[in-house]
Amino acid sequence: MTLDKINPTKTKSWKKLKSLKSTVDLKTLFKNDNDRLKKYSISIDELYVDYSKNLIDDEILNLLINLSKECKLRDAIDKQFTGEKINKTEDRAVLHTALRSFDKKSPFFEVFQKDRKKIKDFSDGIIDGTFSSSTGKKFTDIVNIGIGGSDLGPVMVVEALKYYKTDLNIHFVSNIDGDHVNEILKNLNPETTFFIIVSKTFTTQETITNALTIKEWLCEKLNEKAIKSHFAAVSTNLNAIKDFGINPKFVFPMYDFIGGRFSLWGTVGLSISLAIGYQNFEKLLKGANSMDLHFKNEPFEKNIPVILALISIWYNNFLDAESEAIIPYSEYLKYLPSYLQQAVMESNGKSVDRNGNFIKYQTGNIIWGGSGTNAQHAFFQLIHQGTKLIPCDFIGFKKSLYGNDDHHNKLLSNFIGQTEALLNGIGLDDVKTEMLKSQVSHEKMDMIAPFKVFDGNKPTTTILFNNLTPKSLGMLISMYEHKIYTQGIIWNIFSYDQWGVELGKKLAAKLLTEIQTGKIKKHDDSSTFLLKKTKITKN
Repeated sequence: MTLDKINPTKTKSWKKLKSLKSTVDLKTLFKNDNDRLKKYSISIDELYVDYSKNLIDDEILNLLINLSKECKLRDAIDKQFTGEKINKTEDRAVLHTALRSFDKKSPFFEVFQKDRKKIKDFSDGIIDGTFSSSTGKKFTDIVNIGIGGSDLGPVMVVEALKYYKTDLNIHFVSNIDGDHVNEILKNLNPETTFFIIVSKTFTTQETITNALTIKEWLCEKLNEKAIKSHFAAVSTNLNAIKDFGINPKFVFPMYDFIGGRFSLWGTVGLSISLAIGYQNFEKLLKGANSMDLHFKNEPFEKNIPVILALISIWYNNFLDAESEAIIPYSEYLKYLPSYLQQAVMESNGKSVDRNGNFIKYQTGNIIWGGSGTNAQHAFFQLIHQGTKLIPCDFIGFKKSLYGNDDHHNKLLSNFIGQTEALLNGIGLDDVKTEMLKSQVSHEKMDMIAPFKVFDGNKPTTTILFNNLTPKSLGMLISMYEHKIYTQGIIWNIFSYDQWGVELGKKLAAKLLTEIQTGKIKKHDDSSTFLLKKTKITKN
């Protein structure tokens, strides 16, 4: 069995949504419906989602929910959780949710429980010094070598949860840029540094190039025997791992039914477990699992990922909004927008539907953002007064981790104030009234006032937790994962393949030889010129 192949534009709901002409006015909706906030918000556990400040009314929301039903979303959810091969182009199941399940009845429980135990034992051993360096010293630094899903997820989570960090210092090497790896290495002590190579095939160009550079550095500083004490691998390529010289006890499995950008919950998250300790790593998994169960079991009307996905589809496909801004009001989450860029845009950036036909409607969203309040001094001008419709997710926490109420109250006042300002705006008459109170001359007022007008009616969703914990972060990431899948189902695309990244890799492999040898083959004029400009000149 596979996913149904339903063109959403042929459904009754899509056609009715297309026929709606006017955009709703939020201030009027709030004024006319005292229950709007209650109807347009959902609470589960420590999470509160307020989507009342979105450009939707009851008619729009009901049509969107009907659209999800016409596209057989419930069946698609069931197929994912039961392990159907929904990644059809790669003939794979999609089971990242199983990585964080603790259901003993699951057919995957024993496999992943074994992996979790190995992660725990390894993490505990490095943290408490049981696993020591080749010179008998306790490790102080961990370097994760990976790229894409083997890097972005762990980077984001380690930064987000550094309040909970162990005494280990965690570093990440990803870019093939040699300056990147050398900047990391120059401040490390080889005797107390451990390296984790994360690559499913153990052939990823960036990862293996960096790993070999690091291996050479370690052997030069210590000796070749040190490799067995200083390297671990997360991969499926056992022969390549053996050739590299890694201790078999420090090898962790990967699975073809876990996509890279959804893999931080398993062995790819080894650096996370080392960074925050296994107990906190397990709390991260359980938080994600609680959102899995919510997504799997709740009716669509009260299903957070489904509602968020449907609202996003409304903006993308019916109001021509091509991007979404992610704005966490926590500096800990500064890498979240970058992480979601990959998760969303690699998953749903597709132009061919599940039938293999070219798509004539919009699919993936452009994801960007930054942390508040920094973002307010960067791109908020465009959101408030620009000509583009940009829905925003505001992510906040009721309490700070260090308990500095003065700072946190000011942070929250901005967090709430920005959504209120985007909702209400300020009209010309109110601008003039404010200026007159400031004793501005009528002549200056008439000149400047139009530039201070804010239209308002700008949509926002507020996502609020009690505080930032491993559990709440797990819930947040899982929420966005399921939003991605929901959108992919309705758009009739496969969200779990990523063929679009392959062509550039193949061309790069061919061009590398031309750059190294100076023997340039036939290309377009621009590429030929660039190859000539960048070819290596041998002394």
